[in-house]
Amino acid sequence: MALALLRHMRCLCTLPRTVAALQSSIDKRSYAERVRGSLERVVSAFRAVVGDDGVSLGAAVREQHGKDESVHSCQPPDVVVWPRSVEEVSALAKICHHHRLPIIPFGTGTGLEGGVGATKGGVCFSLRKMDSVLDLHQEDFDVTVEPGVTRKALNAYLRDTGLWFPVDPGADASLCGMAATSASGTNAVRYGTMRENVLNLEVVLADGTIIHTAGKGRRSRKTAAGYNLTNLFVGSEGTLGVLTKATLRLYGVPEALVSAVCSFPSVQAAVDSTVHILQAGIPIARIEFLDDVMIDACNRYSALSYPVSPTLFLEFHGTERGLEEQVSITEEITQGNGGSDFSWARDTETRARLWKARHDAWYAALALRPGCRAYATDVCVPISHLPQIIVETKKDLTENHLTGPIAGHVGDGNFHCLMVLDPHDPEEVKRVHHFTERLARRALALDGTCTGEHGVGLGKRALLREELGPLAMEVMQGLKAALDPKNLMNPGKVL
Repeated sequence: MALALLRHMRCLCTLPRTVAALQSSIDKRSYAERVRGSLERVVSAFRAVVGDDGVSLGAAVREQHGKDESVHSCQPPDVVVWPRSVEEVSALAKICHHHRLPIIPFGTGTGLEGGVGATKGGVCFSLRKMDSVLDLHQEDFDVTVEPGVTRKALNAYLRDTGLWFPVDPGADASLCGMAATSASGTNAVRYGTMRENVLNLEVVLADGTIIHTAGKGRRSRKTAAGYNLTNLFVGSEGTLGVLTKATLRLYGVPEALVSAVCSFPSVQAAVDSTVHILQAGIPIARIEFLDDVMIDACNRYSALSYPVSPTLFLEFHGTERGLEEQVSITEEITQGNGGSDFSWARDTETRARLWKARHDAWYAALALRPGCRAYATDVCVPISHLPQIIVETKKDLTENHLTGPIAGHVGDGNFHCLMVLDPHDPEEVKRVHHFTERLARRALALDGTCTGEHGVGLGKRALLREELGPLAMEVMQGLKAALDPKNLMNPGKVL
């Protein structure tokens, strides 16, 4: 039970010893050995919980659940299970806990940091069959969903209510998966990330215990009651428990939307405009940045004719009267910073045409080198440092002969290099790897973070230690040891 798990907590001075002892016990007998010895015994137990059609040992199914959209290689689990309720998740977790089998939660597989790879083998909990919208409270602007509900499915469900869920990472990710990775996206500058929009979580811990991070059924807009357990699990990437329900904030659908595009003579001018727009108190919904390389790629791919220069894409949400003022002030600000070709539109078709370059950026980048793969880096710095890091990053790309057009959520300092590389060229893969590490350390040197929204997963564990420092890492390891003393929850990730 959860109370028993808490006895594993020790004072901070004993944390390194606790973690070392935990790792030592794990190393004595590999996960793979335990899995091989336990698998035959547990498959029948799994089938007793979820039925024959809820368990698969097939190679193709396992490979499908051993990879995401990242460049990390496929690492399939030993078995995949499909629970249909929190009770089944709990029962399956108890079996895994008894047999010391790793548990890897799986949503839609749209992650970008290798978070679903079964690095130690084990059992993949595919949550797609838990896909119900459970409780909608229109007057309170909140909803509770199961882990198989995706953001597009939720917004389709909400279509006739006048409400919507605005966090948009691009992919149609599952909402609990988005909570697990603390996802955000283009709307974060106004509506925040998943951290600001999750009110409560139902979580199944490694031993099968079911907890509610804000108390069962609680959905208040704010609370000062105790530790913030909800945000402990938001961003935990499946390493502390399986998220089986999420209670989320909703927002009223805006009366009107206006989109705009503006070109700038330099990165500095574009960022200065962003800062001035935010300082003016304009409640802008989206403010996206594309560098000259990205704009050129988009022009080629989508037959557009934008000036090949740093460009901002903006979107405003509000009332008809309010938007007129917002757009007018924004246009004045951009012109004052050297902006040109300011175009804006209200109707859906024209707005879509204005945003086409941003929406097609991924495919436009891939089209620069047909037959290659793309990998999106992810760092975030204080907005004032954006010009410096983007200029230094572009220089780094040129010097190392790498293809990496830049797109970013400039309103909160988060940007991505869309690295296009040949995965069969070991030398290029190595150069990209070294570049991404330099980029992350460049962000850390500018008071930023190694990941603004993709998460740590497999590839950024060393960078996380550099970012947080050894003492904070020891606290995180202590929490992990308390909640998951056998290190069964998505092992090999984050820590």
